[in-house]
Amino acid sequence: MMCKARFSDSGKLVLIVAAIMLGLILASPAMAGGKLDCAKKEAKTVVHAAAVGLAALVKDLPNAQERIKLIQRYIDPIRFYPDNSGYFYAYDLKCVNIAHATQKDLVGKDLKDYKDSKGNYVIRLLAEKSKQGGGFVEYWWIKPGDKGEHAKMGYVEPIPGTDYFIGTGVYLD
Repeated sequence: MMCKARFSDSGKLVLIVAAIMLGLILASPAMAGGKLDCAKKEAKTVVHAAAVGLAALVKDLPNAQERIKLIQRYIDPIRFYPDNSGYFYAYDLKCVNIAHATQKDLVGKDLKDYKDSKGNYVIRLLAEKSKQGGGFVEYWWIKPGDKGEHAKMGYVEPIPGTDYFIGTGVYLD
């Protein structure tokens, strides 16, 4: 007879954060071919862990508002990369921001028509990459605490079982 472990929502959250931290350790600079390669591996690892973990947490929630609130609470405190510049954002597939760890003014905004300084429809590109199962997108974004746009490499993945995707990125400067 097998015992089945049961975890509260907060217990699940702790397990997810532990998985993310393990992923960061496994994607350490010693395993990468350079600083950007390392950052890309870390981005992919943390986004994948967050997407899978969030899918498990939100699957039994009865409505979209509760799912969105849980995603917001989850991503809000998480920072990563050695300088803590890593953070999460989440959108629905219609390009409406549902959560952003550092730019709260974006939450609830439809950014389908947002263009960066190079003319890229940033959120459309991210949504499209998510619909393909995930991947990297290069774009320009305002770096929190700084002025003007900076080159950024973003990584996104769908949150399985939802109409949302989660992502992060690394500034290339």
